[in-house]
Amino acid sequence: MVQTLMTHRSSLRTLGIALYLLCVAAVTWGAWSYSYAQALGQIAARGESDLALASDRLVAGLLRYRSTAVLLSDHPALADLHSGGLRAAADNLLLETVDKTGAMMALYLDRDGQVLAASHQGDDRERSIAPVFLRASDGALGASHGISDQFGRRAYYFASPSFEETGGVRGILVVAVDIDRLEQEWRASRPAVFFSDDLGQIFVTSRSELLFWKKGLRGFVDPAGELHEVRIETESGHDFWHQSLSPYVPSTALYLKQPLPVIGMTGEALLDVGPAQRLAGLQTGIVAVLGLVLGAVLVVADIRRRTLARANVILETRVRDRTQDLEQANDALRHEVKERQDAEAALRKAQADLVQAGKLSALGQMSAGISHELNQPLMAIRQYAENGESFLTRGRPEKAGENLSRISQLATRAARIITNLRAFARNENEPMGKVDLVGVIQSAVELTEARLASDGVTLDWDPKATKGPVYARGGEVRLSQVFVNLINNAADAMAGLEQKSIRIEINNGEQLSVNVSDSGPGIADPDRIFEPFYSTKEVGEGMGLGLSISYGLVQSFGGQIRGSNAEHGAMFTVELEYWSSD
Repeated sequence: MVQTLMTHRSSLRTLGIALYLLCVAAVTWGAWSYSYAQALGQIAARGESDLALASDRLVAGLLRYRSTAVLLSDHPALADLHSGGLRAAADNLLLETVDKTGAMMALYLDRDGQVLAASHQGDDRERSIAPVFLRASDGALGASHGISDQFGRRAYYFASPSFEETGGVRGILVVAVDIDRLEQEWRASRPAVFFSDDLGQIFVTSRSELLFWKKGLRGFVDPAGELHEVRIETESGHDFWHQSLSPYVPSTALYLKQPLPVIGMTGEALLDVGPAQRLAGLQTGIVAVLGLVLGAVLVVADIRRRTLARANVILETRVRDRTQDLEQANDALRHEVKERQDAEAALRKAQADLVQAGKLSALGQMSAGISHELNQPLMAIRQYAENGESFLTRGRPEKAGENLSRISQLATRAARIITNLRAFARNENEPMGKVDLVGVIQSAVELTEARLASDGVTLDWDPKATKGPVYARGGEVRLSQVFVNLINNAADAMAGLEQKSIRIEINNGEQLSVNVSDSGPGIADPDRIFEPFYSTKEVGEGMGLGLSISYGLVQSFGGQIRGSNAEHGAMFTVELEYWSSD
């Protein structure tokens, strides 16, 4: 009977845990859907604003040339051309207008298409103005786009008729706008924006690689005739494009569009949804972790409750059989166990704090050198950037490329210094694992090389001497701290000496060990060097914790560290265990 009851309760607990996990999964999915929808809404709102801004800038930039065409078409210098006036005055008027407004060109024609005046010689070869010319010949304002025959660049044309006193059209003024010049202000900006005409061809874009691509049923066709497929999905009222149009266009993008009938185009934008996915993933992860933690707390609480209930039953049985003194002894024992557990926890926390304090102390000693190491490439990057800009201005792109290559090398160097510094400063609690001893020592050398160079210390270390990685058992960051402490301690010991050198050597024989030796005065008291707060430095120069912390870290890896006096200076030997997966 009792066994059946226990089995029934166990089944109920299992069912309860399963239902709880299903609830956590449902809540997590709901959190993802809500967070993703909210993030998409924000991205869509920003994208609509960006697209509207880009559209307004394009429309405003074009329409001011329409006003120029309308106002200039009735200028007296152009009207005189129909009554035998000099062309030179009209040519000068159009050239001056082009120079002041930034237009590509301007020309004035009669109703038969004969060029009467032009801002540039050869403008009479512009066959691409035919659509606007025909519309203006009918007395209406013409607007269209195309490729300039004379300049070979994209142009947007405005044509305004000039009327006789009787109301008939006597001439047409055409103003061409340089699209390349309008694009310069927002080329390569985010998001990816492009403007296509009624035929679906991209004529204006912030991504030059998409220029003249034509939209079809399955995607885009580039000028070479190659099809770039686009898969469109609709979700939550938004269109999503899955494509590979360009490395600079997100592969999964939120698609927006805005008709621009005033210029006969449609503004379109592709927004990266990656930030929305990452934000939703982060928020969903937090919800899932909270749900699982709460479930774990409930399970632990239930186990603890049942454990205590069983203990209470046993305790009550013993209370009936034993005296009050035994019960008090049991209580005292529980209290003592708790105090010891608390003391052990406090000791572990103090040890972790001392390890972090040692790392921060080492970082403080190295800060000036690291600042110098970072300042040098930054100053050089600035100089090379200014040189590159100067070479580009002079039309020497190959020289500018050389300067950019040097900037890349210097940036890589600075990034490596910062990466090592961040890894060293991290307050980790990593488990024991497989560690490349050569890489750990190289990281410690890179962290301290600025300080060693500043102090005039010669370092004898060859990472290629072992002909490959040597894997030891330990923690990467904590082991790196050990060697940083040993290198800094050696440099401190040689302060004031003329000849300063440090040698690091890996012995990967039967016993894996690393020797760190210096040319300093040696160890005054080898038996006390690993005692906490023992230091031979001047007051205020150190806490005497570096070697003590290193001793504890190496022991935590199952290794040993010892110091001795060599023939010329001190030598510290760190013995470690080889990594084994068994």
